[in-house]
Amino acid sequence: MRADDQQWETSVERPDGTRRRATIHDVAKLAGVSRQTVSRAVNDKGEIDPATKERVLEAARLLDYRPSRFARGMVQKGAVTAGLVIPDLMNPFFPEVAAGVLEAAEQRGWQVVMWDSRIDEARERDALDVLSHQADAIVGYFRSPDDVLARHLGGVPLVLLERGPQQTRFAAVGIDAAAGLEQGMAHLVGAGHRRIGMLDGVHGPGPRRAAFLEQVRRYGLPVDDSWIALCAEHSVAGGEAAMERLLNACPDVTAVFGFNDLIAVGAMRVARRRGRRVPEDLAVLGFDGLSLGELVEPALTTLHIDKRRLGRLAVEQVARLRAGEEPLRGADAWVVPELVVRTSA
Repeated sequence: MRADDQQWETSVERPDGTRRRATIHDVAKLAGVSRQTVSRAVNDKGEIDPATKERVLEAARLLDYRPSRFARGMVQKGAVTAGLVIPDLMNPFFPEVAAGVLEAAEQRGWQVVMWDSRIDEARERDALDVLSHQADAIVGYFRSPDDVLARHLGGVPLVLLERGPQQTRFAAVGIDAAAGLEQGMAHLVGAGHRRIGMLDGVHGPGPRRAAFLEQVRRYGLPVDDSWIALCAEHSVAGGEAAMERLLNACPDVTAVFGFNDLIAVGAMRVARRRGRRVPEDLAVLGFDGLSLGELVEPALTTLHIDKRRLGRLAVEQVARLRAGEEPLRGADAWVVPELVVRTSA
């Protein structure tokens, strides 16, 4: 039976009833040929009967099959395109990560296509749907679980940023929050602080909160989850609102750890409005190492992340996947924050 003698869906049904994008195997099955024959037909190779090629291309059209640019790149020379998904381009942290990706990609002669997901899981999925047909590999920040990501990848390699290698089956580059908080909390406790609060991100418990609570237990501090205020936004304004709530709930707090530097700056602004001197009455510790931390008064003590190295490592992971090598694991796939002591703590 010819492919055009029957109506076919443009996707393939899974056992659970959901749909997935067609693969080379589905095209081969529909056309009644081998996967090698499909590859020759869609890549316009010779050594294939014209009628067979026409049948394969018709099957590919009916199934809306578009071969992965990554798979073609394995056998064809040419420019490599990496897709980069960033959650918030207004946050100065992420352009620095993007700069690291761009620098490393340029050194390899690659090009980069960028997508701002705006911390929206639906936009994340849209990014994967689009980039899986435009890019040879994808690097980025994703909140969705592995199984959701896999459904939208179409076989394109993925490198996750800030998700530890033990937290995903995909290649990843993580930030060692535990090592960073160990330095930061040792600094605060060493300065005599026992009542230390945290201004956490809005997206639920994560590595930074877990590391904070681990250090709290380590030092036996009289601190629990009630000493953690959530920020509606990862911004100065978000830090201000959360700091107001923390001071209302725990007025005897003497130090605070901000999820990021923007939040920490917001905490300092509230402290000053309430007549608290920084660091004499309230010490403030950030986490990011943004350049603006040097410009505020007092200058922000922070756990500095080498953001460009984070981006460069992600490109290294892509290169290893393209070469058929195992991705970096263990310490090689982590960026360890370093304590930078200024005048806020």
